[in-house]
Amino acid sequence: MKKRVKWGLVAIVGAGLIGWGVYSQMPKPNEELAEADKVMANQKQGKKALNINAIIVKPQVLTDEIPIIGSLIPDEEVNLSFETSGKIVEINFEEGTTVKKGQLLAKVNDRPLQAQLQRLVSQLKLAEDRVFRQDALLKRDAVSQEAYEQVKTELATLNADIESVEAQIAQTELRAPFDGIIGLRQVSVGTYASPTTIVAKLTKISPLKLEFAVSERYARDIKVGTNLSFTLEGSLDTYHAQVYARESSLDINTHTLTVRALYPNPSGIMPGRYASITLKKQEYKDALAIPSQAIVPEMGKDKVFVYRSGKAEPTEIITGIRTDAQVQVVKGLATGDTVIISGTQQLRTGMDVTIDHIE
Repeated sequence: MKKRVKWGLVAIVGAGLIGWGVYSQMPKPNEELAEADKVMANQKQGKKALNINAIIVKPQVLTDEIPIIGSLIPDEEVNLSFETSGKIVEINFEEGTTVKKGQLLAKVNDRPLQAQLQRLVSQLKLAEDRVFRQDALLKRDAVSQEAYEQVKTELATLNADIESVEAQIAQTELRAPFDGIIGLRQVSVGTYASPTTIVAKLTKISPLKLEFAVSERYARDIKVGTNLSFTLEGSLDTYHAQVYARESSLDINTHTLTVRALYPNPSGIMPGRYASITLKKQEYKDALAIPSQAIVPEMGKDKVFVYRSGKAEPTEIITGIRTDAQVQVVKGLATGDTVIISGTQQLRTGMDVTIDHIE
């Protein structure tokens, strides 16, 4: 009985396998045929024209620019201090204000020197009278030439002493060496100052100096009189400066040349800021240029795809200068060519394309 059941199951499984094989060879229902048609349609869609963007090549002005980072530094800047030692008795400036050249800023005690000067000046009239009398007597041969020369020497010595004391008094006065903005004072009235004591910092910010360095590759292109423009972080304005001096040699460590330009600074920009400089090296007035994304590098060469009669055709080009967004084409393209600038990695020779947007 068990053997009969076993052989019955084997017969049923075998019949099922035979039936599945026959079914797989039979025509499919309409739903399955529709799915197959859909797959075929999707495959055909891959052969449809690719939508692309393009530009028409035309002559334009292209500028070869060098981007550089520089610093704005004062035209003049000095730490102010006295030339002599003494107790400060006057401070005649307000912090952060503009001062004029020669303006008295501070003073140390000069009373002993003033007393010495007064004593010497009081002797001056008497010495001059002696010289006058001795000169009159000499003309009448009443005194010797030696006596006359002696009083004359005494007068000259007295005048020299007066000048010396006046110079010492001048050293007790701190005056502005140039027009500028004076910073925060570091001393107070009553402070004993010496030549090493810094009273305040004086800065001249008009004009400003723009200092930067260029690599040795561009060193010969930077000359006195070269114009440049720069921008500052947080500002949309563009400022213009002119090179006025350059270092006499390249830096031995960085192989760069330090250059300085002058900016008039009518708006009172503070020194110490970084500046993004655009240095115009050369300007091409009738250049052919294309966006950098249109170029396809291939085995050490550059090529672009040109739209011709609805198809993409590759063209090898030779490039020139590069800017942030464009590349000069010196060979391989002509005015009026339509260059494809999108989908370049999908393009193949002779592929059907449709222009979606053209510039």
